[in-house]
Amino acid sequence: MKKVGIVGGGVNGLFTAYYLLKAGCEVTVFEQGKLEDGCSFGNAGMIVPSHIIPLAQPGMITRGLKWMLSSTSPFYIKPRLNWDLVRWGTLFWKHSTEAHVQRSVPILRDISLLSKDLYQELAMQAEIDFGWQEKGLLMLFKDKQSLPEMQHEAAVARQAGIEAQVISGKEVQEMEPDVQVDVEGAVYYPGDAHISPNQLMYELVTFLRRKGVAILDNHMVKDFGLRNGKVNSVITNGGSFSFEEVVLTGGAWTPLLTRRLGISLPLQGGKGYSFTLSEVKKNVKIPAIMLEARATATPMGHQLRFAGTLEVAGTDLSINMNRVRGIASSITNYYPEMEVALPRIDNVWSGLRPCSPDGLPYIGRVNGFSNLVVATGHGMMGVSLGPGTGKLVSEIVLGQPVSMDCQAFDPRRFG
Repeated sequence: MKKVGIVGGGVNGLFTAYYLLKAGCEVTVFEQGKLEDGCSFGNAGMIVPSHIIPLAQPGMITRGLKWMLSSTSPFYIKPRLNWDLVRWGTLFWKHSTEAHVQRSVPILRDISLLSKDLYQELAMQAEIDFGWQEKGLLMLFKDKQSLPEMQHEAAVARQAGIEAQVISGKEVQEMEPDVQVDVEGAVYYPGDAHISPNQLMYELVTFLRRKGVAILDNHMVKDFGLRNGKVNSVITNGGSFSFEEVVLTGGAWTPLLTRRLGISLPLQGGKGYSFTLSEVKKNVKIPAIMLEARATATPMGHQLRFAGTLEVAGTDLSINMNRVRGIASSITNYYPEMEVALPRIDNVWSGLRPCSPDGLPYIGRVNGFSNLVVATGHGMMGVSLGPGTGKLVSEIVLGQPVSMDCQAFDPRRFG
């Protein structure tokens, strides 16, 4: 039975703990703050095998520069003199090519489908209840000029074996009988699903603790003990702990951890915001992404969660209400009868998505350390890829055959 320490109590850390526990390992999870403050709790809750085009893609630089001119736009990079940001931006620019997209699509498809299969398995086992719903996803668009882009994305998905249907605004309305939808059309991905991320995280924590996993929140990692090419201890403000294997799943804070080990990990926190309407009498049935607004709407029982924006601002978690205003004001463009007021700041959640410069996660062992595994960099796909990531990490830690080829996820691929 291996003794494993996991640094980071987000969705990837908890799913890693879940699969290691199932394999008979003794597991300890460290979280620097309160678990409920993590990025995974405020997620849109979408499980999206349809999302196989990486963030680094042709046209993203030009589009991003245009968005940066508006304080309410869905994308923003906070200008600052920071070498890590410059390096990340340079690598992002180098990977924003069609060749990179073509290489990435099958890799992202495979880990997305692996993760969805594992979610289905978890739902059937009923050990944890996380509101699993398989109703698909609507990518809504209002501008006729967006049709070629949507047709292209649908074609890319179909070529990769993902079902995608380009439908009219009238067909969208037929799928949403309870709410008015004003759009030109949509791409419908029937293979997508959604969950309640708050429920998922609560249930995972409860299950793991009941089964003997030590989950230590408010334990900030200050350093690591090293010996003979191994990380033999994790040093926190609550003491020092020894392990046979160490896994870093610290999200946007992972580079601060790897730096203590002499490892430079290109990663930036992409801040996102969400807020949730309660007791929605006429709710949407199918989760949706509002293309032009780059915002999402996810039904969660009688609640409706809106989420959006990608604000590259380091590890700054402060709330910029102009970004929230951009989400709130865009909703009635798509759902005209839905009255959505700007929420109070204390009702707004913000979290940092860990974004790699090429849009692929980091999953794998780290050269130079025989017992260290990194799992981060999932961007906006953390919850969607959580089970797949946890399964892969458990297989790597235990030296088992992996469920898919992970070479493209090498944490040291940028040197």
